[in-house]
Amino acid sequence: MTRNAGGLSIGQVAERTGLSVHALRFFEREDLFLGPIRRSAGGQRVYDPADVEWLLLCNRFRDSGMSIATMKRFAELVRSGPGNERDRLALLEEHERTVQARIAELTASLEVIHDKVATYRRHVEDGTATGLWSPTPGR
Repeated sequence: MTRNAGGLSIGQVAERTGLSVHALRFFEREDLFLGPIRRSAGGQRVYDPADVEWLLLCNRFRDSGMSIATMKRFAELVRSGPGNERDRLALLEEHERTVQARIAELTASLEVIHDKVATYRRHVEDGTATGLWSPTPGR
């Protein structure tokens, strides 16, 4: 696809955001954009740079575990304009708490894994690794 006057094609947006064309259409169907996506005279989608910035933010939201429903709610709040900033803040703070809890869980898991790595490394280097967590006990 070629560049549309005053905007970007769906292929260009897919390339810039790392989202598939299918995902971009899904976002549009689910009303996750901040405004309607324009169409060219030929009916092709025409995206604005602000759409790309929004999609990059949505990618971060998704990468951090935010649900589509929560993203949709946030988009609804932003679309509705000024006056609901406290609601937006509450939504973001709740997600921040969720991400912090997830990071704490992952950190705890990483500590256990790190201990196992250190144990195995020590036994491998000492030549005493045979039978470590073997499915059948060593005799």
